[in-house]
Amino acid sequence: MENRKISGVVFDMDGLMFDSERIVQLSWDIAGEQMGYGKLGGHIVNTLGFNREKREMYFKEVYGEHFPFEKFQELYRKAFYEYVDVHGLPVKKGLHELLEILKQRGIPMAVATSSSREHALGNLKKEEIEDYFSAVITGNMVAEAKPSPEIYEKACKALQVDPREALALEDSYNGIRSAHGAGMITIMIPDLLKDSSCVDEILDGKMDSLLEVRDWIASMR
Repeated sequence: MENRKISGVVFDMDGLMFDSERIVQLSWDIAGEQMGYGKLGGHIVNTLGFNREKREMYFKEVYGEHFPFEKFQELYRKAFYEYVDVHGLPVKKGLHELLEILKQRGIPMAVATSSSREHALGNLKKEEIEDYFSAVITGNMVAEAKPSPEIYEKACKALQVDPREALALEDSYNGIRSAHGAGMITIMIPDLLKDSSCVDEILDGKMDSLLEVRDWIASMR
């Protein structure tokens, strides 16, 4: 990938900074079985990047208007936090190294996540990385969820950087489309979704890990 001027970096969170999507998938399986729907974790690949409202619409389209999404959400969140309490929430390889080099170079950072503000800030605080970020834009702060560019537009505005000089780091197709729509430089670091063919034409790069992103940033003059 060619070197380009990077004036700001915006991170997705789940599946990009934290290895959380697999835990969400497991918690959906647990909640689905408790509700009598069987394992529901396989649906996660169809909803990556969705906010709560969009995810509810998806499940009601698949299972009907009477699907008890509130109950599902209550049960899967309970299962998620019970798992994290025991096993912790692992961070992705290279996260701390990337944050540190961006800080050293004076490049401002933001988070753009479809998750709730409570969930996002809680994760950042537990990992003691909240101070790296100048802004945290969450799903409840935008009218339209990814793939709408709104969340990334807000993140760039909060950082006061030109989107054309802002790097978006994403693991989902909807996130890539959102960042591209905002006019940003896009890099995909695959998580649950490995095949990037459906977004390759709008990707500026694809890297195996955040550590590879760190090495790319370090190579810039």
